[in-house]
Amino acid sequence: MLKKLMGSIRQFKAASILSPVCVTLEVALECIIPLYMVEMLEKIQIDNSIKTILLYGGVLLALAAFSLLFGVLAGKFAATASTGFARNLRKDMYYSIQGFAFSNIDKFSAPSLVTRMTTDVSNVQMAYMMIVRIAVRSPIMLVFSLIMAFVINVKIALVFLAVIPVLGVGLFIMFRLVDPIFTRVFKKYDAMNESIQENIKGIRVVKSYVRDEYEEKKFGKTSNDVRYDFLKGEKIIALSNPLMQFCMWFSILMICFIVPMFGIKDGAKAEVPSSEMSSLIVYASQILSSLMMLNMVMIMISMSNTSAKRIVEVLDEESNLHNPDNPVYQVANGDVRFEDVDFKYDIKADRRALKGVNLDIKSGETVGILGGTGSSKTSLVNLIPRLYDATGGHVYVGGINVKDYDLDTLRDNVAVVLQKNVLFSGTIKQNLRWGNPDASDEELERVCRLAQAHDFIMSFPDKYDTFIEQGGSNVSGGQKQRLCIARALLKKPKVLILDDSTSAVDTKTDALIRRAFAEEIPDTTKFIIAQRVASVQDADKIVIMDGGSVADVGTHEELLARNPIYKEVYYSQNKNNDKEVVDDEISENK
Repeated sequence: MLKKLMGSIRQFKAASILSPVCVTLEVALECIIPLYMVEMLEKIQIDNSIKTILLYGGVLLALAAFSLLFGVLAGKFAATASTGFARNLRKDMYYSIQGFAFSNIDKFSAPSLVTRMTTDVSNVQMAYMMIVRIAVRSPIMLVFSLIMAFVINVKIALVFLAVIPVLGVGLFIMFRLVDPIFTRVFKKYDAMNESIQENIKGIRVVKSYVRDEYEEKKFGKTSNDVRYDFLKGEKIIALSNPLMQFCMWFSILMICFIVPMFGIKDGAKAEVPSSEMSSLIVYASQILSSLMMLNMVMIMISMSNTSAKRIVEVLDEESNLHNPDNPVYQVANGDVRFEDVDFKYDIKADRRALKGVNLDIKSGETVGILGGTGSSKTSLVNLIPRLYDATGGHVYVGGINVKDYDLDTLRDNVAVVLQKNVLFSGTIKQNLRWGNPDASDEELERVCRLAQAHDFIMSFPDKYDTFIEQGGSNVSGGQKQRLCIARALLKKPKVLILDDSTSAVDTKTDALIRRAFAEEIPDTTKFIIAQRVASVQDADKIVIMDGGSVADVGTHEELLARNPIYKEVYYSQNKNNDKEVVDDEISENK
């Protein structure tokens, strides 16, 4: 895990090394200052002239100034290293997610990924900053201060050896109590973020059904779960400060009152000089505060340990889809063939989403796909551009197995307009050029006319430069669908898949879109998943899906004559809803 995380330091290695170096120099000077004060006070007692005071005072000031300088540099390098590390970590995670297949994304929920790239990375960043600075400073300060204390007075310094274990054991117990609490709390962050995201995405539904109070209670519960665990952990951590204060003042009490009574100097009972007393008190403070800081580092590392594991899970996740060793970089035509195709969303699942699918579609054909909810219509078309891989059988495009193509080449030739239409913040032109970054304004207008989007775009004050809000919230559902269709057409695909992508447009516009497809892109193979029979009845083939299998394939007339599923859908949608009228239509067509 550490090796994986350290790979994100990269160009910030120098800052990561310079920070501990500066910290070491800072601590060394801080520990020398009290020792130097002993000598200074002894010299001034002998000779308290202005010259002596200025000489020793100047040296003391210089030591303090250099200590401050190294402390500032250590802080600067630590901040540079930690923020740079966090930036690289987020970048690496983002790039890793971009390479995921749909099956990989299914393993992580969107709220979880958001938490991992924000809160978790921030925790790791804070821990790293403490490691390159505080984790170096604390043990060095502890060792140096102990050495200096023994140099000043061995007998008195033994007090520290008695107090350190007490503080150390107390802090260790607190660490063990806090560790499982912070491990648990970050899992609850996901639930809280999920509650927020769900509420924001469905705010219109919440308002429509007056469920504000319910959503507030739901968020309040998840928020309180996080608050409760953090409060419990922070209460335990808060005990470390009074424990340290007790140990520090106990040490000072021992130094000031008990130890001097038994002080031994040159083989005889003697008073401990005040200069030594003051320096030893400073060292007591440094020793105990270094232990305190070391404990805080351990707690921060404990908090970030869970975050680090969650980050590494994303970084270690490998895409289930890979380019073959010798990929094919050209798609000959829009022929599509399914050969005994089975598919599961999870390889361990018992249920198959698709079972024994066999289809043969010629280039340029229009294929309608109908079926009830959960009949795996979307699962079927997702296999064509390799958004998922078939778990059994083979899928061919242009006569070649889709697994033999270069992924980018395949997806450039298979355009998909998914059920959930997504527009990004930016102008209409910028959104359309996702299909082709180099498209001219004339090409944009052509595809928008095909998708029946040109007229409503021209009605906007800024026309094609109209700004689209995030998610396309300032355009209607039908307008969003038509823009997404135009974006897909801009790729000039050999296969076009419309996954229920005209459900929000009226029947007239739907008919105009289909007519434009037939006239303007006759060589493109078109898959149209729809709920309305009217959207697919002119198709060359209509595929009826039922329970993950192909129940029937035929034209409108053929299916109306023989397929009960198609008949039921048609009767329910036919405005006359009259079986005799339908039967008459079939007879006339024959």
